[in-house]
Amino acid sequence: MARVFVYGTLKKGQPNYQRMINGTHGIAKFQGRGHTVEKYPLVIAGKYNIPYLLNMPGTGHHVAGEIYTVDDQMLQFLDEFEGCPDMYQRTPVRIAVVEWKGKSSAPEERPAVNSIMECFVYSTTTFQPEWVNLPYYDNYDSLGKHGLCYVLRESRD
Repeated sequence: MARVFVYGTLKKGQPNYQRMINGTHGIAKFQGRGHTVEKYPLVIAGKYNIPYLLNMPGTGHHVAGEIYTVDDQMLQFLDEFEGCPDMYQRTPVRIAVVEWKGKSSAPEERPAVNSIMECFVYSTTTFQPEWVNLPYYDNYDSLGKHGLCYVLRESRD
């Protein structure tokens, strides 16, 4: 099992969350919530209003998201879904635990709040240069005040 940190449309309550919990793609178990230890720019870009975490550590905000453990089948699905390695690249990033819900056989295996763990994150180095001038967010919500409605894949031209 691998740990994956999601910050965009795959989070609970967001447009692609069903893809995370659809058992046909493999197993994804919600473990808790966290945020990036380093600051990153989280932008909403392109004509489909897709959230992108630009791989520029040290710039932006501590980005909030959710921590999942996933099996190899789900990891492969997420790689394909995220257009890895062309659109996004899967890289290990340090995540600070804010809340932990995951079940462990032993209590001492549960990470403490504010502890740091490494998770895979889908961020991008292959972005348009002008994206660095877009507003940076610390928490993505497809229906947020930004007014940039995410366009589902099924609805794209």
